[in-house]
Amino acid sequence: MKPNVLIAEDEDALATLLEYNFTKEGYDVTVAYDGEEALLQASERTPDIILMDWMMPKLSGVEVCRRLRRRAETRTTPIIMLTARGDETDKITGLDYGADDYVTKPYSMPELLARVRAVLRRAQPGILEDIIRQGDIEIDTKAFRVRRGDKEIHLGPTEFRLLDHFMRHPTRVFSREQLLDAVWGRDVYVEARTVDVHIGRLRKALKKVGGKDPIRTVRSAGYAFEAPVE
Repeated sequence: MKPNVLIAEDEDALATLLEYNFTKEGYDVTVAYDGEEALLQASERTPDIILMDWMMPKLSGVEVCRRLRRRAETRTTPIIMLTARGDETDKITGLDYGADDYVTKPYSMPELLARVRAVLRRAQPGILEDIIRQGDIEIDTKAFRVRRGDKEIHLGPTEFRLLDHFMRHPTRVFSREQLLDAVWGRDVYVEARTVDVHIGRLRKALKKVGGKDPIRTVRSAGYAFEAPVE
């Protein structure tokens, strides 16, 4: 699955340029044009990384960053601040409020893309890789193949996307609504109970070849993937 990047930028031309380049690089892009919209977008779908402009209408980027760090869902989400402020004091302020990196305008698009890749790799090793391994389970996102130990597992398209999402975010608890947004898409109406059906199918397929069930049900919260011991 594509990494999701939330771009919080109030300048239309720059937001469009960022959206174009990140989409071209294979990212799933969401755009917010003010601080309040950025908070709303992040609560509706937890992004893999956030590009946050410092100066935005309604709420500043550093205030949005501070509030995101208070939420359990976004406490560890990587945030890169984008700003024209180049003073060391401003940079320290941004980092103190929870930013993971700081890019000063004007910046080159190749440098920004490289910074995003570097931060993502630190935060979620394997998210940009074609082959992901967690314990004794391996998924090849290009060939659409799944193996557990030395045995191949055959999954339907939805179960494959679910497993891909889980393995890119091990131990993180996802609600049914979050899984619907991430796997089915935000513009598709599917009942939340449908998630349970596909989780059941995925569990059955993984357990068929032996080994512990890697998907943990978290009561009143959702599901999480625990890497099985090899």
